Amino acid sequence: MLTLIDKAMLASRHILTVFFLGLVVALGLYALRFVTKLWDYAWKLFSMPENDDLLELLHMADSALVASMVAMVAISSYDSLVSRLKEDAAAQRMHWVGGLDTGNLKLKLATSIVAISSIQLLQMFLRPGGYDDRETMWALIIHGTFLAGALTLGLLERLGASREGADDERKEVHNPHPKEVRQEKE
Repeated sequence: MLTLIDKAMLASRHILTVFFLGLVVALGLYALRFVTKLWDYAWKLFSMPENDDLLELLHMADSALVASMVAMVAISSYDSLVSRLKEDAAAQRMHWVGGLDTGNLKLKLATSIVAISSIQLLQMFLRPGGYDDRETMWALIIHGTFLAGALTLGLLERLGASREGADDERKEVHNPHPKEVRQEKE
């Protein structure tokens, strides 16, 4: 039997809904800003220098990565912390929603951050003389740090998965019930 404190603690997860809805609203506003950038890009495309149109296109790709990252965080966090979305997601052919655990989410976020950082570096290199050596050095150091963090997360995730696989194999050997019976019980 749950005490009042236990029930309150479990119910407090619904407070997170405010944050996730806030992310959805912010994503909508970000989409409006993206549409204005797209309109401006389309209007000036044939009159701007070639390097500038590539930079603007990279800005839009950067925006798409940021928006994808925010959507991924909002959906998967809501699914894992507040309310399961698996049935609704399956109806919309979004089967990945229920399968994104915190380890996968961290890895996807780290990968997105590295991709965004890579685009920022490319934008810096496409503007020769626009940045001094110190700014370029710090951008490279920060990008290297993001890259090292993503690689470390990937390595830890792989080590954890191989360890879980070994634990599962040990359980298989010591479990007297057939695998099909255990799956039905789950």
